[in-house]
Amino acid sequence: MPTTAENLARWHAHIKSPNHQALWDMLHPDCVFESPVVHTPQAGREIVFKYLASADKVLGGDGFTYHGEWLNASSAILEFANTINGIKVNGIDMITWNDAGQITHFKVMVRPLKAIQMVHQMMGEMLQKVASQPA
Repeated sequence: MPTTAENLARWHAHIKSPNHQALWDMLHPDCVFESPVVHTPQAGREIVFKYLASADKVLGGDGFTYHGEWLNASSAILEFANTINGIKVNGIDMITWNDAGQITHFKVMVRPLKAIQMVHQMMGEMLQKVASQPA
């Protein structure tokens, strides 16, 4: 049974060098994603993968940093920041893992409102691209 620190190290490795197969393997088949802009939780590995892979492109990359971490036995809260199109984005990722080290729940919160609006638009565009690609 991996520790939260070990699970978090795998997550940080993915953020540093995104690997879609590694991301897929990290997700439990019944995992749930909660977006800062979608009212209902998104359930299932396929949709959670699409959200997180799209977020890599929208929020990640140069300038993205985690600068705060709070851990317990099975979850972590990670504070992040980036500047996108001149807008400072600040938020948190709340990640929960099961005993096998798979992500079972992933919640994102973003501020300020201007950043949420921009991320909403950019994520919508990215998800459309992902949805239109052949499986």
